[in-house]
Parts: sequence; structure tokens; C-alpha cells
Amino acid sequence: MTTQDAASFTFDEAPDAFRLTVKGNWSLDHILPLDDGLRSLVKKPPETRKVVIDLGDVSRLDTAGAWLLFRTASGLAEQEIEVSYENVNDRVKAIYDQVSGGDPLDFSQKRQPPIYIQVAARMGDAVIAAGREFIGGLAFFGEVLITLGRAIRSPGRLRLTPLIHHMEMAGFDALPLVCLLTFLVGAVLAQQGATQLTQFGAQVFTVNLVAIAFLREVGVLLTAIIVAGRSGSAFTAEIGSMKTREEIDAMRTLGLDPMEMLVLPRVLALVFTLPMLTFAASMMGLLGGAFVSVFMLDMTPAAYLSRVKDVTGFWTFMVGILKAPFMALVISLIGCRSGLSVTGSAESVGQETTRSVVRSIFMVIVLDALFAMFFSKMGI
Repeated sequence: MTTQDAASFTFDEAPDAFRLTVKGNWSLDHILPLDDGLRSLVKKPPETRKVVIDLGDVSRLDTAGAWLLFRTASGLAEQEIEVSYENVNDRVKAIYDQVSGGDPLDFSQKRQPPIYIQVAARMGDAVIAAGREFIGGLAFFGEVLITLGRAIRSPGRLRLTPLIHHMEMAGFDALPLVCLLTFLVGAVLAQQGATQLTQFGAQVFTVNLVAIAFLREVGVLLTAIIVAGRSGSAFTAEIGSMKTREEIDAMRTLGLDPMEMLVLPRVLALVFTLPMLTFAASMMGLLGGAFVSVFMLDMTPAAYLSRVKDVTGFWTFMVGILKAPFMALVISLIGCRSGLSVTGSAESVGQETTRSVVRSIFMVIVLDALFAMFFSKMGI
């Protein structure tokens, strides 16, 4: 098949391969009449599952002509026909690569693998990414321990002013929010528990439900989630913003250690304050349960306190408190490491902040489950 102005292509159906020979001036002014013929080739592909495109006789090729060839080759490849090229000189290859985005000789490798292979590949990538994240987190934890060791040996290296500042910002400023939410959750838990237990005449056990649940699980877990969303994200955003403005690089230039200046005060501040927030949350949860018990179950405050004392013990209270420093450590490490992982753009700050909150909440819940199994095995 030929066209005017020496722009043409010919078919040669050989037994081993279908050969498409391209000739002449394949520029915008000359290729339009060739469009229908190439489309028909894609609609009715040759029975031979291999097509060779010979570009040796092309006198001129612009991006329009290259796109026409690339569209034809893509259509054939989508039908699982192997496409290869012959006699491709450097000039033609350079133009073709601008359209195809790669080496035309490797075009057949661009076909998508089967869906089950893609799913398996994504699962493998996720496992590898999780492994790298775990190893990176351990390495970061080791750096924090080294920095803490230096501070213990030389107490003057510990920055007390940032430590007190972050204790106030991450801990005490969160106290009103934590107290309000835990009071409401305690009241809702007591109300729902009383509604169900009343059907069996066991409404007095509402106190057991609220006291044990809040002191062991709900108080520390709810507080940790609030702190992860409030303070953990703030750590990431603050350190990430400093990295985008190259302030961390300036610290290193001045001989200051960012781990000592930025990370350690935040980690210690959260480790110190989260147990206190957990204590306040547990007390407010009990107060919310008392509010519902007094007005819904006609129980006196003295009877409520007496019941709480009877059903709880030392370890019931300490289980929640003991979890708090470990959860604080995880939240602060994830928040600070995510901030140091910012690449330099505002978009990166937002992405790392989001990842920080999601990872922190996930790890808090996983840690709570591990502690629950541990204390269960210990009989506590």
C-alpha cells in the first residue's frame, strides 16, 4: 500500500513474522492518508503473532509520524502480538523515544502482566516496605537511646527549656480535651451498659463495667489516640517544616545535633506526661460513669465509690498506667521520625503528617493488644 509524496508502508506476510516496512517522509503533512490503513491493521491483526516494523527506509520522521507508529504498535501489543523493530537509526530512535517514552526495541516488555501477578507484586512491595519501615524505626530508636545515654552521662546536654515547653504543649494543653472526651465516653459506656444489664436485673454491675474497662483499657487507649492525633502530628509538622526551611541543615552546620535539640525533648516530654493524662482520663471516665449511675440508677455517690473500691485493685489501676509510657514512646518516635523524613515540599509535610497519625494509632492499638495478652498470661 502506497500513498502520495513518498510516504508509504508495505505488508509482507512471511511464515515466521508479519513485516511492516515503512518508507518515505513520515511527517504531519504526509501521514494523514495512512491513518485508515494502519487502523485496519490493528482491527484485523495478522495471524502470525509476531510483527516486525522496518524503519530503514524512513527519510524523515516527526513526532506526528512517530505517534502514528507508536499507536499501531500499542494496538498490536494489547492483542498479545510481539512487536519488534529493525534498522532503527539514532535520529529516528530519538524522535520515536519522545513519543513512546522509552526504547522502542523494548516495547514488548511494556505489556501489563496478569492481574494475579500484579496483586502478588503489590503484596510483595508492601511487605518489603513494612520491613524497611520496621528496620528504620529500630535504627531511629537506637539513635534516641544513644542520645539519651549522652544526656545521662552529661546532664548539661539535656535541654530543659524545650523539655518543659513540650510537656506543656503536648501534655497539659491536652488535658481539657482528654478530660471532656473521657467523661463523655464514661457516661455513654455507663448508660449503654445499664440499659442492657437492666434487662437481667444486674444494673449494679454497670459500675464493674465502667471501672474495669476505663482503668485497664479505655482510659489509656483513648488518651493515646487523642495524643497521637494532636501531639504526634504536631511533632511531624514542626520538624518537617523546619526541614523544608533547611533549619535542620543549619543546625548540623553549627555543630548542633538535631536528635539532641529536637527529638529527645519531645520524646521525654510525651513519656512523662502521657501517664499523668491517663490518670486524669481514668478519673474522668469514672466520674462520667458516676454521673449516669447517680441519675439513672438512683445510686448514691458513696455506694458508687464503695462499689468501685470493691471491684478494683492495685493492678487494675496500674495496668493502664504501665501501658502509657510505652505508647508515648511509640507515638513520639513515629512523629519525630516522620518529620525528619520530609523531603522538602509542603505536600511532603502533609503526607508525612497523615502517615504519622495513621501509624501511631495503628501501633498504639497493636501495643495495647500485646499488653492485654501479656497481662492475661500473667494473671493480672
